[in-house]
Amino acid sequence: MNILFVCTGNTCRSPMAAAIMDKIAAENDLDVFIESAGIFAADGEKASDNAVEALKKFDIDLSGHRTQPVTEDLLKQSDVILTMTEGHKALLEQLAPGKVFTLLEYAGSSGDISDPYGGDLEEYEETASEIYDALVDVAEKLPIVSEKSEN
Repeated sequence: MNILFVCTGNTCRSPMAAAIMDKIAAENDLDVFIESAGIFAADGEKASDNAVEALKKFDIDLSGHRTQPVTEDLLKQSDVILTMTEGHKALLEQLAPGKVFTLLEYAGSSGDISDPYGGDLEEYEETASEIYDALVDVAEKLPIVSEKSEN
């Protein structure tokens, strides 16, 4: 399954979500390919310093992340597109009908993931924790790499 995480600039929320999901997927043998992009992202910029710092609490190195804009190809190749806000979802729904959900909606909740952009490290850590909690629920809906023997 191909999952695309989308936020505004692809420097904070969506790269944090993608990196956290990568870790959860590896720990749980999930069959997923994960990418992130931003609706208004430039190409090739680094993740924000506080996003990199906030993910260190999860033993995740985000320093190699480079931003990319949402493209038609990314939308086409994605099975599920998880946005950080209802606004992001509204912008993408017409381009990828039936595949776009907010992260919290897909996790069984509602609302938006708060944008820590420009905030202090504590705000980034709170956002990272909010994303992590949602992704634990999302992981339960994802396919496992190889089915274990049935008892």
